[in-house]
Amino acid sequence: MKNAVGGIMNSVHLPILQVLVPLLAAPLCLLINHKKLNWIFTLLVSGFSFFVAVQLLMTVSNSGPLSYHLGGWLPPYGIEIHIDQLNAFVAMIITAISTLVLLSAYTSLEDKNDITQGVNTYFYVAYLLCFAGLLGILVTGDAFNLFVFLEISSLASYVLIALGKDKRALWASFQYLVMGTIGATFILIGIGLLYMKTGTLNMADLAARLPEMADTRTVFVAFCFFIVGVCLKMAVFPLHMWLPNAYAFAPTVVTAFLAASATKVALYVVVRFVFVVFGVEFSFTIVPLQAVFVTLGALGVIVASLVAINQKNIKRMLAYSSVAQIGYMVLGLSIGTATGLMASLLHLFNHALMKGALFLALGAIFYRVGGVSLKHLQGIGKEMPLTMAAFVIGGLSIIGMPLTVGFVSKWYLLQAALEQSWYMVSLIILLGSLLSVIYIWKVVEAAYFKPALADRKPVTEAPLSLLIPIWILVLANLYFGIDTNLSVTTTEQVAQQLLQGGKP
Repeated sequence: MKNAVGGIMNSVHLPILQVLVPLLAAPLCLLINHKKLNWIFTLLVSGFSFFVAVQLLMTVSNSGPLSYHLGGWLPPYGIEIHIDQLNAFVAMIITAISTLVLLSAYTSLEDKNDITQGVNTYFYVAYLLCFAGLLGILVTGDAFNLFVFLEISSLASYVLIALGKDKRALWASFQYLVMGTIGATFILIGIGLLYMKTGTLNMADLAARLPEMADTRTVFVAFCFFIVGVCLKMAVFPLHMWLPNAYAFAPTVVTAFLAASATKVALYVVVRFVFVVFGVEFSFTIVPLQAVFVTLGALGVIVASLVAINQKNIKRMLAYSSVAQIGYMVLGLSIGTATGLMASLLHLFNHALMKGALFLALGAIFYRVGGVSLKHLQGIGKEMPLTMAAFVIGGLSIIGMPLTVGFVSKWYLLQAALEQSWYMVSLIILLGSLLSVIYIWKVVEAAYFKPALADRKPVTEAPLSLLIPIWILVLANLYFGIDTNLSVTTTEQVAQQLLQGGKP
């Protein structure tokens, strides 16, 4: 057994196993076709992927980037799997969140009000395809394969959202499909133009050839198409219209997974193409990306937070909060310094922990109460004290209170803005935090200071199978808010290497 584990840890095939295992596991779920066995199998696959991601991050941190050539064909003609600190770090976040979400999935899928019954097998098939697609986007070194994996994850996401019991889930899924298809078309046009101009699809090769062609209109148009398409997938304001309905009407476990993973992977793609493939000079000098990002990021923080305040459905409230948090990440990128980029990547990590905890806590409330509007939450603080305590800590992290992860990334974001004397951006960061106090307080007020509705039956605390993953994420919010060694050190190294023109 020890030799087997050692063999896996030392395997040169870990980069491809990161994608191949969940991809092959998806059709196997159809053959298993058993509610509990499918859950255990999917959980094991996700746990294995997390193990692989940790091994890869340790390897590239100590020894530098890994390049895996499929079929022995060398790039740029062959397909390359490229692992560096940036994508290994994001893969670790995605696989960790996925494993925790899946811990609660078996109980959550029993909720007849949340998900269409009898579709468990299809849920796990779609989940694994979405998971494999997201990991494929992260590890591929080829622009066209990035598009293919993006579509695998998107198509699986449409199915996952449509599995919601609420009839509006179908409409939300269709809306996401339309918007996602437009985004995918833009990305494909961008990649096609790049290939037409450079004759290569390998990202490293593209990065080497593009500087000689940077002043051509084809490259300029390719960049614009690509970035607009990815920003639509990332739900950057005002391209976010698909996100609130998708998060609000999807099964809760799906919302928790997508909120903590899909937009983070899209941000990774922006970072990879802006800072590695096209380069900072082209992106921020020839193309006015800095002005565009700072405007959209600032508007996203303010407008989405104001809309979140006016929501009565807590899922929609947190969905708009996610649009605002994406605004913070875009602001970090727009600053264009090592501190700004580090703050953006740090917020990517921290936001996955925050929103994972908050949406899973909402899932536990939905499981007991059957709804997540403000009136459903009245008096729930006394009946579900552990779940609500978890929600409050997650909410404090969103606000950016000290000793939580939200404070750490907002602190670095503020520092990055002040270093460049961007005082207006600093004020927007602070104003966004104040607005988040208002919408989080509305939940706290309903849960702790208002009596339960007379026609609602008393409820009990959520089962342990839901509470355990929630509290693991809540404790992670506190732990990484105090011990920032892993998150800050890794993002700092990645940011400096990206801005120095080297691969992380």
